[in-house]
Amino acid sequence: MSITIRIPTQLRALTGNNSEVVVTGATVGEALSGLESAHPGIGERIFDETGKVRRFVNVFLSEEDVRFLNGLDTPVNDGQVISIVPAVAGGSY
Repeated sequence: MSITIRIPTQLRALTGNNSEVVVTGATVGEALSGLESAHPGIGERIFDETGKVRRFVNVFLSEEDVRFLNGLDTPVNDGQVISIVPAVAGGSY
């Protein structure tokens, strides 16, 4: 299945400055593994040493946070979009 992954600005240097990358996979985890295969090094910015999504990285399938679905095992359909969204924190008003 063809899945589009939206890449945040902070990670685009690892994808040749592409804002979107098309990969294949049947689950969110397979799609993100495909992203790492196509762009080595990006996976360590998304996953921790145990293979889980880093706590400051949010992954959405369409508009749903995968943490509230089946995590990396969430199935994907052809044409769906996965968005990687780093958490934003700090600063003051």
